[in-house]
Amino acid sequence: MARQNDSTVTEFVLEGLTDRPELQLPLFLLFLGIYGVTVMRNLGVILLITFNSKLQSPKYFFLGNLSFLDLFYSSVITPKLMENFVWEQNVISYPGCMTQLFFFCFFATAECYMLTAMAYDRYVAICSALLYNVTMSPKVCSVLVTGVYTMASIGAVPFTISMIMLFFCEDNVIHHYFCDILPLLKLSCSITYINELLVVLVGGFNVLATIMAIIISYAFILCNILQIPSAEGKSKAFSTCGSHLTAVGFFYGSIIFMYFKPSSSSNMAQEKVASVFYTTVIPMLNPLIYSWRNKEVRNVLSKAIGMRYGPLQGSN
Repeated sequence: MARQNDSTVTEFVLEGLTDRPELQLPLFLLFLGIYGVTVMRNLGVILLITFNSKLQSPKYFFLGNLSFLDLFYSSVITPKLMENFVWEQNVISYPGCMTQLFFFCFFATAECYMLTAMAYDRYVAICSALLYNVTMSPKVCSVLVTGVYTMASIGAVPFTISMIMLFFCEDNVIHHYFCDILPLLKLSCSITYINELLVVLVGGFNVLATIMAIIISYAFILCNILQIPSAEGKSKAFSTCGSHLTAVGFFYGSIIFMYFKPSSSSNMAQEKVASVFYTTVIPMLNPLIYSWRNKEVRNVLSKAIGMRYGPLQGSN
């Protein structure tokens, strides 16, 4: 592999989602709205959990960190995506592209491990309810979250360094709306075997290890729930896991579709749609899936709004 400073490319042009002029304004407004909702919802969750004493349990500690990840994960991608609808050419510098690649890999990997930590939290809450506060102590929660960010760094650094080492020739148009691994590899003049191997080994390990941990956690949870005698108890236990399973299905489904399907079935339009889903839509949906459907969070939010603007009309 050649070194980056031998490359003739100093900037890249992002192709964007579409080149149809009639769609530029509607798509810009759509993604502006999505990003605005993403920022407000995730920032709202972070502030609620940080400043409300009733939301200081391990469950909400992990939820706050997930909202932090979603907020910055979306911010790495969506603003640059919106530029595609404003400028005739959406140019990104070589250092800017590599920086975006690093943070994309970092936050995507961190999301995988954060969802795994949350699955473990649900496992302890249901299978060891009496020991929950002891098992999920503040120290244990801090160690788990530190592990999440450590694994994210370990996952992002190899992809970024190996990409910097590649040689890029005259073709600098990235057929995507952000600096993703696979579209960049298609532009390189170098042999990309090591980079492709990293996608399979490092990316495959991160996805497989976290999915297996989540599956094992829920296997134990399911066995425990089936032993609950009352239907009401089973329903309550299932409801505590429903939001997490929904988020896991959306996130991992789009990731697997994007990176682990046969190359013969590759379709750029489908890949862009899948990428929009896990980089833009999921960060917007997660606060809704986890928080706004949560009765405890809704009560805290209603009280906060009531203190600021007076009681909500129709509230008890």
